[in-house]
Amino acid sequence: MDQPGFDYHIDIPGTTLFDGKQAMKGYALNKMCYAFNKEVNRDAFAADEEAFMESYGLNEAHKQAIRDRDILAMIAAGGNIYYLAKLTGIFKLSVQDVGGMQTGMTTEEFKQYLLDQA
Repeated sequence: MDQPGFDYHIDIPGTTLFDGKQAMKGYALNKMCYAFNKEVNRDAFAADEEAFMESYGLNEAHKQAIRDRDILAMIAAGGNIYYLAKLTGIFKLSVQDVGGMQTGMTTEEFKQYLLDQA
């Protein structure tokens, strides 16, 4: 169904598109998540989340999303799923857990959905 004026590259229902604007919005959050490649940084975050977030200049939306363990709010605040995967690992969440959140399914429903696509 072709709809004139509808941009299929931007208008994806239920999806936060990660574009240049989102990249700028989430720069500090993504930079912090990149730091989790090093164990010393994961340990520092676990020891004092607030101080670690402050050291990377996160804004209040970023901080609250992290405090709430709200991955979808982190994405809405400019988080890139590839960088957020470092953080979700600290929270003991798998990629399937996040996929379920993004699709409104439970983790088990999302896993079955993936298997059904094979």
